[in-house]
Amino acid sequence: MQTPKPIDLAAFYANPDRSVAVLNYNARFITSIFDLVNSQELASFVRLFLDEQRDKVPADADPAGTFNLVSPETYLDTVKAILTDQPNATRQFPASEVLASIEDLYSYYRTYLRVATMTVRQNDVVSSEFMTIDQHFNDLVIRLYRTIEEKLQGHANHVYRQISAGSSACVLLEQVKWPEPAGYEKLKNIRFISRLMLRPPMMLHTKSNKRKGLFTATKVNPLDNFQGTEDDWFCYPAKIGESLAYIYFHRDYLASGIALANLFQLADSQEIAGQKPDLVLLFGTPGVASDDQPENGHYFYDAANGIYVGQVPYNDQTTYFGYMKKMCLTLHNLHMIAEKKLPIHGSMVKITFANGKTKTVVFFGDSGAGKSESIEALQNVADEEIVNIETIFDDMGSFTLADGKLYAQGTETGAFVRLDDLSSEVAFNNMDRGVYMNPEQKNARVIIPANTWSRIVAHHEIDMWVYANNYDDAIGIHRFTDQESAKATFVAGKRKALGTTDEVGMSTTFFANPFGPVQEQAATKPVIDAVFDQLFHDDVYVGEIYTHLGNDKSQDKLNESARELLQVLLKM
Repeated sequence: MQTPKPIDLAAFYANPDRSVAVLNYNARFITSIFDLVNSQELASFVRLFLDEQRDKVPADADPAGTFNLVSPETYLDTVKAILTDQPNATRQFPASEVLASIEDLYSYYRTYLRVATMTVRQNDVVSSEFMTIDQHFNDLVIRLYRTIEEKLQGHANHVYRQISAGSSACVLLEQVKWPEPAGYEKLKNIRFISRLMLRPPMMLHTKSNKRKGLFTATKVNPLDNFQGTEDDWFCYPAKIGESLAYIYFHRDYLASGIALANLFQLADSQEIAGQKPDLVLLFGTPGVASDDQPENGHYFYDAANGIYVGQVPYNDQTTYFGYMKKMCLTLHNLHMIAEKKLPIHGSMVKITFANGKTKTVVFFGDSGAGKSESIEALQNVADEEIVNIETIFDDMGSFTLADGKLYAQGTETGAFVRLDDLSSEVAFNNMDRGVYMNPEQKNARVIIPANTWSRIVAHHEIDMWVYANNYDDAIGIHRFTDQESAKATFVAGKRKALGTTDEVGMSTTFFANPFGPVQEQAATKPVIDAVFDQLFHDDVYVGEIYTHLGNDKSQDKLNESARELLQVLLKM
């Protein structure tokens, strides 16, 4: 079966290949169920639905007597006849068959990620009412469905379920003026997201569920090949750590684009007006023929304007959210290295003990090393000795040398974690806030808010830094007494890959961080040296925790390592 072509109307866009739909309330806002059933938008979607249904109908079915084989016009005429109580509304087709088809249409529509948009202009009251307007449309869609359903079944429903019938999310867009350098004029008319409303739990499905390869440098500014317009592109302005990023994405990547709201702080319009960003990402635009790994993504440093520009191409592989997240972090980390800060691939928590003490611990390592699992194990074995564990950063942070001291800062306000890594308590407690990615598949992920931006970018002192060692068969934790041995372990970035990326088996990654340090090793090495000098000068605990995950994934052994970690922290 060939995938039908997208619907591309002024008020409605739907791409069945990506299961993405965009409703433009500025172009048309439907106010009644009769407006809806008479709309060009619904007629186009019914046509799309019937095109897909025809491949499911038996080949010997009677076209005149099968409701899913009728024309869109006949389909909607039947719906209108039912709504207006015409006596012969279901004369040609059994009511049960029409009802089953309406149920399928309704379900098919809800398989799409449906994002409603409104563009606000200065002094426009819609800025404070966009959620009310969107809720009105949701109520209208569910009312139309229930009216048809109850008329066909001949009685009112006994149970009502209030679901996201019309849209999955609603975004408020606006034009923001910022000083575009020469060559960036193509971005001028693309609207920024200024407010965003999600209806969690959101279950998003993408064609890809794993990231491959590395992002590499290109000698050509990706703006040279950019062909996007204000009709098919949006911008999510993000505060990534202390970097200001303008993340431009094609509307077919709305699943990733709106999921950013649970991961990076959305910058306020007043914060970005007139501000040149540190980072620009173009997600869904082609690279150049000379680039290596053209299917992956590239970055370019625009030295003349001091902007890191990233580019990720439009293809099925890059629909996985990890591409958008990791390219954002790569650009941010490159910016941090240029600022003489050290990007840290890991998790940082502040632990409050029952005895009143607080300790900050940074877990370090590449994907699958056991950073998140170590924190979970620590919680499991703590009993009543730990009052609270606050997440400062979950995946990426940076170490900053300032005033003769070493501090840690976070990057993301949320966490993008494997569902398998979460305890059932954490998973269920955050369900009403979560954005779930391919929850039924291997490497299923959830994005949940974790902390406030002001909290994560504050300067946090470091009490302990441990490497997540998932390859040795030892149990417990080990403190390095020699600075060079410690540095060698951290720089080697050794791990046994668990298949969360395209790697399997033993691997090494420079400084366990393929998102910036690998690309700029020469610039990163002197920052690493300065950080380790300060750590050992201050007698900070630098060691490794044996997670055992690359061997037999024994929870008992990881818990034993966590118990030893707990005892060391209590004695510090």
